Amino acid sequence: MRSLFTRILLLAPGLCAVSGCGGVLDPQGPVGEAERIILLNASAIMLAIVIPTIIATLAVAWWFRASNTRAIYRPDWEYSGRIELIVWAIPMMVILLLGGITWIGSYHLDPPAPIASARKPIRIEVVSLDWKWLFIYPDYGVASVNRIVAPVGTPVSFRLTSATVMNSFFVPQLGTQIYTMHGMATRLHLQADNKGSFPGLSAQFSGDGFSGMRFSYDSVDQAAFETWLTQARVSGEVLDARNYKLLTGKSSYVPPYTYRAVRPGLFDAIVDDMAEPAPGHQTPPSSSHLKPLES
Repeated sequence: MRSLFTRILLLAPGLCAVSGCGGVLDPQGPVGEAERIILLNASAIMLAIVIPTIIATLAVAWWFRASNTRAIYRPDWEYSGRIELIVWAIPMMVILLLGGITWIGSYHLDPPAPIASARKPIRIEVVSLDWKWLFIYPDYGVASVNRIVAPVGTPVSFRLTSATVMNSFFVPQLGTQIYTMHGMATRLHLQADNKGSFPGLSAQFSGDGFSGMRFSYDSVDQAAFETWLTQARVSGEVLDARNYKLLTGKSSYVPPYTYRAVRPGLFDAIVDDMAEPAPGHQTPPSSSHLKPLES
């Protein structure tokens, strides 16, 4: 009994990850909640085939066991129209129902579609790098690395691109994974309804430092957001062409930090391939906040 209890404790973290503790099954915003409903509905509909199939398989195996003399052996049996009708009709109805529910539920979750709210959305420009995330606040003139700070209950309008290979922006508790691609800007709208720090990651393998390409989405009250903006505007360096080139050096597990000002039009320059990234592992010794990978 004690050994069984110990095994359950050891399996608990894995079961928690599968069940969505702190993930897609623990939504903290309207988009994540809508996607969770679609996932649960789809699972319930598919169980309408899975469960009867499992029961029928066990029932047939039990009935036609060697010791059951009542089971009729029919070696020449080939076809039954009723069975064919059941076998094909049920899956077709399930597919139609599943497709209809998924389409109706996901139609309103189109990433570029704004979230209905009385509050004005905050604009954030996202750039995926090797192997970190750059978040630019064009309306406030500041930027941060590996950290998003936004007021709770306020929609966030993202524009996303990549300065390097393709990546995938994903905050599991807020929903909607979306790709970032070089030379292309995509759009995404998210919102956090509760205060907290929600982990974000890259869901697209992008090289050696992929495991360290993580960030946090910090949902705070308006006063804390204003305080963060004030601190960001008086600390850190200016994200000009020189510092952007230094930032593009390959580094992983980078602690969050901010830039007090951003060169105007930097995001559009990255999209238009006018901001040349630095080649190779060029991380300056003076930039202690960058952690280059060991060769």
